[in-house]
Amino acid sequence: MRVTSKGQVTIPRDLRETFGIGANTEVIFGIEGGKITIVPKDDIERLAERDRLDRFIAILDRLEGSGEQATNVDELLAVARNR
Repeated sequence: MRVTSKGQVTIPRDLRETFGIGANTEVIFGIEGGKITIVPKDDIERLAERDRLDRFIAILDRLEGSGEQATNVDELLAVARNR
């Protein structure tokens, strides 16, 4: 695939169909891991939600195994009810 003198490229049809990029669709360019990304503008909110979820999962991964292992669910519920 070649970039024209105006900086244009043609997105292959199968990729456009897969990602819902039709005629006159607005797209957003970005950089992830040193690579250029392109997504439909409508997907930005979905991507932001995915990014928040990924950060949350990373936090949970760091916390794994750091809690009191001897505490069971019944004890936690009792503590929560007594607040």
